[in-house]
Amino acid sequence: MTNPTKTRRQFTEQQKLEAVALCMQEGLSCNAVAQRLGLHSSSLARWVRQARIDSGQAGPRDHGILTSEERTELNRLRKENRELRREKDFFRLAAAQQLSPKGFA
Repeated sequence: MTNPTKTRRQFTEQQKLEAVALCMQEGLSCNAVAQRLGLHSSSLARWVRQARIDSGQAGPRDHGILTSEERTELNRLRKENRELRREKDFFRLAAAQQLSPKGFA
């Protein structure tokens, strides 16, 4: 059972970059670096994988995965799309109320 009061640890971009550099530049395994830094190895492995994708070193299993820049742009576009849909729905409702049969009386 998980502890509901336990909070997630937050890491700065600098901390992530340094941990990834230990794996990629020093040739250490994710497990060894994670243990040394007190991280979950799965988190570090995910950071290393994304760093490889961002630097163009993606492996065959990483085909179709977005770079961090592409992911940021996709999230921005999704948010913009949601806002535009809300506006469209608002104007559609406003137009429907103006054209209701009550308006012709």
